[in-house]
Amino acid sequence: MSGAVDTGNTEYTPPAFDQILGHPKPLWMLFMAEFWERFAFYGIRWAMVLYIVAQFHGGAGTGEKPASELYGAYLALVYAGAIFGGYVADKLIGFQRSILTGAVIMAIGLFMIAIPNEEIFKLGLATIIVGNGLFKPIISTMVGKLYATSDQRRDSGFTIFYMGINIGAMIAPVITQVLAQRYFGTTETPAYKVVFLTAGIGMVISLFWFYLGRSQLKGIGAAEAGSGMGRVAGVAAIGALIGIPLFYFLLTIDAMYLQYLLMALIVVPAVMLLREGMRDGAVARDKVLAMLSIFSFNVLFWMFFEQAGSSFNFLAEKIVNRNFGTWEFPTAWFQSVNSVAIITLAPVLAWLWVRMGKANPSIPRKFGLGLIFNGLAFLLLMYALTNLIDPVTLMIPFWVLFAVYVIQSIGELCLSPIGLSMTTKLAPAKLGGLAMGCWFLSIAIGNNLAGIFAGEVSGEGGMTAASALSGYTFGFYALAGAGVVLFLIAPLIQKLMHGVK
Repeated sequence: MSGAVDTGNTEYTPPAFDQILGHPKPLWMLFMAEFWERFAFYGIRWAMVLYIVAQFHGGAGTGEKPASELYGAYLALVYAGAIFGGYVADKLIGFQRSILTGAVIMAIGLFMIAIPNEEIFKLGLATIIVGNGLFKPIISTMVGKLYATSDQRRDSGFTIFYMGINIGAMIAPVITQVLAQRYFGTTETPAYKVVFLTAGIGMVISLFWFYLGRSQLKGIGAAEAGSGMGRVAGVAAIGALIGIPLFYFLLTIDAMYLQYLLMALIVVPAVMLLREGMRDGAVARDKVLAMLSIFSFNVLFWMFFEQAGSSFNFLAEKIVNRNFGTWEFPTAWFQSVNSVAIITLAPVLAWLWVRMGKANPSIPRKFGLGLIFNGLAFLLLMYALTNLIDPVTLMIPFWVLFAVYVIQSIGELCLSPIGLSMTTKLAPAKLGGLAMGCWFLSIAIGNNLAGIFAGEVSGEGGMTAASALSGYTFGFYALAGAGVVLFLIAPLIQKLMHGVK
């Protein structure tokens, strides 16, 4: 169907687009649609675990572990839902309708979690998960469809697109924190409901932005004429409604059971991708094998990177000295540090990858750098929790956590936008959306592990400097070891890529 993504296994020439700043005009429309969706997503990120502890556990430290596990499960299922969204878009309703349907469902879920009831809160999270699955993998895949297979601008285009994600992520915590703590609540008692309502409004803006701008795509991702899409779209919508109680159930089960399920789930798309690759010949098969190998390292990266939404929030609240005289740096604003670093450094790395030409590091080596930089962030936390704790306040300096986010951001830039581009290049041509869904499923596995790991860092009674040091020490050794291994086997993986860079 017309919604199927080109992945680089066959030569592809996109429609003739007007160019803006050296890239196809629709890139900037997709950039802004993703900006508002990410505004919604990251607008609630800083508040979620803090809200769960305050609202449903009476503010007790014993609530940190279940809050982290619920957040990890939610985040995991957000990305796991992408595997189904990719398939629905590829095979049923087309990319454009998938994005529009997903945006509507996500907005409904965001408004639902503003209701201070634990069961409705989880049901709202399940609704967000279903909507995100129809939206997130598809809009990323469409970026790859804007460029010819051999177009050297693809990596730069994905990096620019990634900036849209991070501009939305930068602004959202600042705006939602100010609204929740200054205008509708206090620092001690934030109005978390306002955070969720503001995020819902952002999602509605994303919906209308894509709806009004989709004509720029010149038919890319549109449903095929005469294909009975009204009936198929109705079936897909019913399926989405059935998925909500399913994801609600998955949010309520033990985190380890969910982990086993996610690990089993990734086998299905992996086998489908391998079968399709084998049908296309040895080269396509090798490319799929290379892609799946990279996915395994991707799991480990996100397991530790995604502490930002869970254990790092508790660290900021309890162990980081955020006082500057009479003013206290809001915990929410730490979420913006990553985005500021991405926005600042993304153009530098996008230029650097192009400037290096043939000396540009291979995709496996870039992934190895991502793991190593992520590990260095945990090394800094190890040092601070061992040597920089103030004997009076029992806190570590503000600059430590700030620097951790910056260092992790460098690792993210070496890995995440490159991974998106890699997936569009290596996946079988007929299963581009499914391959992108599989990429997000590898992130899902890592994110659920992140919730489990964050729960261990907090322990049964809440985070302490000792529990944080123990957990973050493990994080450093795991990441550094994986980064070294990936550097060593990079030539083998690159050989399987058959020239893809």
